Amino acid sequence: MIDRRTLLGALGAATVSGVALSAVTATAAPLPATGGVVDIHSHMVPDFYLREALASGIVFPDGMPKWPSWSVGEHVQMMDGCGIDTAILSVSSPGVHFGDDDKAAELARRVNDFAAGAVAGQPRLGFFASLPLPNVLASVLEAARALDQLGAEGVTVMSNAGGMYLGDVALTPLLAALDARSAVVFVHPTSPPNSSAVSLGVPAPMMEFLFDTARTVVNLILLGVVDRFPNIRWVFTHGGGVLPLLADRVDFFRSQVGVGTPTTPDVLRRLWFDLAGTPVPRQLPALLSTVGQDRLVYGSDYCFTPVAAVQEQMRALDSGAARGGFENWRAATSDNARRLLDRA
Repeated sequence: MIDRRTLLGALGAATVSGVALSAVTATAAPLPATGGVVDIHSHMVPDFYLREALASGIVFPDGMPKWPSWSVGEHVQMMDGCGIDTAILSVSSPGVHFGDDDKAAELARRVNDFAAGAVAGQPRLGFFASLPLPNVLASVLEAARALDQLGAEGVTVMSNAGGMYLGDVALTPLLAALDARSAVVFVHPTSPPNSSAVSLGVPAPMMEFLFDTARTVVNLILLGVVDRFPNIRWVFTHGGGVLPLLADRVDFFRSQVGVGTPTTPDVLRRLWFDLAGTPVPRQLPALLSTVGQDRLVYGSDYCFTPVAAVQEQMRALDSGAARGGFENWRAATSDNARRLLDRA
């Protein structure tokens, strides 16, 4: 168990109310400034992580038919074949918590140490550190270690952790630590609670991921979390899922029915969204009309998306993004990504 004294040591001067805390900013290698593609949604599956998942009974992650093959060498080969200069690695759903708090904390440490070593040996790579949520105290400590010592570009969390969504008050110590560090928080969707009851027998990434992303964003906004922790740089995947279609309806219930707390105007434009998946021809125009271009970044979703599909989706963006109102998406998203990661 992690006691309160240990937690406060990690938080420095922070309090639960979110007062600024002292933090040491890790020095990270600069991203290439060549204007090439930056991929911020790119997954790793280390061998030891896969063994832990399988030993915990996770044979078909989120209903997918199998785990993908992955290695650093394969990843760099994919980047070469797809014209990707830089990729930020992260662990996908279901994250590192398979039911045991202590094991999750240990697995997060192993994953992040592995990622730091991979990045040190391959300067075209960066990583988002995994956190063992819903173990909040261990997550605070691991976030501080990864950001202050390992040189992580940010942290990755799932859209919910065992049913705990990101606006939950229990996460306040973690959000305070991340806010004080102006951290990038990459939010990857996962299966919602009891998803098997509504899955229609298809893998969760097909539909449920898109709804769970919208669910956690709405939770953050209605509970005022985005305003209370203004320095966190939130990144959501797959164009925000179904969020662009729901944004006006959510705002109506917030402003006219009184659901949730008052928030700043255009709060969605303070968030970041990647274009992983199939955003053209239909999703991208809705996303652009909701949040604009300045906070859109590219994501391949490799290795859960095979190389051939990554290439196909990039070609689709090449032909469809301009028609959707997004000229030169490669340069624009990569410039945005460098700004997001403070590497402009």
